[in-house]
Amino acid sequence: MRGGDEKQGLMFSYISCEARVPKEHPLRPIRAMVDRALEEMWPELEGMYSKVGRPSIAPERLLRALLLQVFYSIRSERLLMEQLDYNLLFRWFVGLSMDDVVWNHSTFSKNRERFLSSEIAFGFFERVLARAREADLISDEHFSVDGTLIEAWASLKSVKAKVDPPEPPAGGGRNESVDFRGQRRSNQTHASTSDPEARLFRKGGGREAKLCYMGHVLMDNRHGLALSARLTQATGTAEREAAVEMICDLPFRRRVTLAGDKSYDAREFVECLRDLKVTPHLARNDKARRSNIDSRTTRHVGYLLSQRTRKRIEEIFGWAKTVGNLRQVKHRGRALVGWIFTLSMAAYNLIRIRNLLAVAAG
Repeated sequence: MRGGDEKQGLMFSYISCEARVPKEHPLRPIRAMVDRALEEMWPELEGMYSKVGRPSIAPERLLRALLLQVFYSIRSERLLMEQLDYNLLFRWFVGLSMDDVVWNHSTFSKNRERFLSSEIAFGFFERVLARAREADLISDEHFSVDGTLIEAWASLKSVKAKVDPPEPPAGGGRNESVDFRGQRRSNQTHASTSDPEARLFRKGGGREAKLCYMGHVLMDNRHGLALSARLTQATGTAEREAAVEMICDLPFRRRVTLAGDKSYDAREFVECLRDLKVTPHLARNDKARRSNIDSRTTRHVGYLLSQRTRKRIEEIFGWAKTVGNLRQVKHRGRALVGWIFTLSMAAYNLIRIRNLLAVAAG
């Protein structure tokens, strides 16, 4: 018997969001880890707000919503709020009931300064890593490091001379036509008016320069987790400087290894690693100059294993740029872009830890 296509909907529902989400849904273990991390961060979150006044939207809900934006590649907070209005899975993850009214998308902008001043993203990142340490998923001996370019939310047309910028052509409107031919530009003489902290950078000879930042990750070689994340301005030495900072933050007590690509094969960097009792398993740069990595290091099997494993760090960057929408950020300023980058690395670790625990459980 064919059913009728009735248009009348029910006014009430007696099934909660919790009951509608399947027990085996992949977001369930992630929600458990997120809730535990946020519970541990309660003193930090409590200190961000005044004791008097009108109650705000819970920061835990804002952070869960931002994680959903990363997980599901939602390109804007306006679309995130639209999804949260009718998507029951999103409501369950954030902690909203069926009848709760979603907040305005501008709430995120109003709370960013509060989040930035309290370093909430870094604290959340560390507590996610604590779950991996409890499950013995992190190596204490072998690591890899690399950096990637993150395109800034600014156009090359916004690059103007720092002193006496030329007058814009008449009749061009907001998107005026600009001829760059014959002009010599550098970060010393020019800067973007849209995002002054972004820097012109190109990946190699013959490649175009772009306004971008540089994201850095220190990876665990055992399971490919991001152990540390940094965002810096794009310079020729930023990768090595960030690598030293990240390796110094590790609480290791014995000699460890650090793998990296050819850009890290610099004499000062290699000497710094050896002073820190870190064995440099870096790719040899024999084409441009004489390599600083000799046969004392390359003859060991561990060097070959490090060179093979270090390429997995590209999986982190690939996920962040395709799923996490970090190919070109939608925010401006190094502090805010760095906050988003750190939160995205925490989101990657959550998915990675969930998968590793599922495999271990059989």
